[in-house]
Amino acid sequence: MAGRGLLATAVLSLLATPASAHVKWFAPYIVGAPPADVSTTLTNTWFWVGIVLVLVFFLATRVIEQSRFGEGVLAAMDRITDPLWKRLDDFVRVIIAAFFVAIFAVGGVYLTPDLRTPAEWVSWMQLVIAGLIFSRRTQPLAGFGIVALWVIALRDYDVFHLLDYLALGVGVALYLVLEASNNPEWRKHRFEVLRWGVAIALMWSSLEKFAYPDWFYPLVEERPFLTFGMPRDVFIPMAGVTEFTLGFGLLWTPLVRRLSAIALFIIFNAAVYPFGRVDLIGHALIMAVIVAIAVDHTRELHFLPKVRTSIAVVPAAIAACFAIFVAGYWGLHIAIYGIDGREGTPGNYSTHSPDPDHPHGQHVPDVIGAPPTKP
Repeated sequence: MAGRGLLATAVLSLLATPASAHVKWFAPYIVGAPPADVSTTLTNTWFWVGIVLVLVFFLATRVIEQSRFGEGVLAAMDRITDPLWKRLDDFVRVIIAAFFVAIFAVGGVYLTPDLRTPAEWVSWMQLVIAGLIFSRRTQPLAGFGIVALWVIALRDYDVFHLLDYLALGVGVALYLVLEASNNPEWRKHRFEVLRWGVAIALMWSSLEKFAYPDWFYPLVEERPFLTFGMPRDVFIPMAGVTEFTLGFGLLWTPLVRRLSAIALFIIFNAAVYPFGRVDLIGHALIMAVIVAIAVDHTRELHFLPKVRTSIAVVPAAIAACFAIFVAGYWGLHIAIYGIDGREGTPGNYSTHSPDPDHPHGQHVPDVIGAPPTKP
């Protein structure tokens, strides 16, 4: 019975995690606030329960992948996804363009819902980026435009806040450049840079569940069905583990990354109904890349292939990756804001509208498209 309970907890954490909704789009936050001590996470029983369950998934998948059934499973996935695989570049380019059209229509934001700006020209620039994507000659300009918008946003937002979007933005920009290249040796890496971009973005953003679990409390209190009855302080650390390790899985072997992508696709789609079009628009790029990963027929591993194909390396690789990201997240926060943080730092913005049924949002009246207000 205990084993079944743990399995149910794992499945529920995959299907209903609030990690699929970016907390900064829906609840108050202060980027410069001091994060919780890392030891709080490392002494949390449910964090380790999540890690164990993930290791079981990874190891079982790798055993199947290395067995005589592995290639058969991948071949079956290839057959199912072959129609989209043959037109995958068209799919990715159209979704990227549609995303920028949607951001233009929303108006008043840089690249993502919580980076608001009163500058009207920013919205028009994003419409221009969308138009540039429809020609391979101008695609690289669209890529440079994406990076330029991120740099321009530095005038209004702290660099630590913008790091949430750097990896994905660079990944999409590099894809547009490589996809337009006439050099086959460069072009063959176009989907790989997308995969790395979304993987790093997911692993980085997952750390908010450990650094700032209180940011997620209002969402869980407003939408208790998200946890399927699990206690709040059980669900949030396991959600963080889920997001981090599935992001890590996107960088692993073909079967692991494709199953990780399918799980993430379910998670992100499950968030659309409770969180609405803001979530759909904001995560459109990530969801498109996840689909691309799920249908990718590539078997070749270009980076550390011997390490990634070894079953014994999996626990150490996850541990090392987690340590690197934790050191980077907490280290950069201390370097920028100091050991005690700066709770009054610019960044106390929210897309959460005032609503008497949602008391935590009454003090953050900004809505999408409104200029940012600073404390």
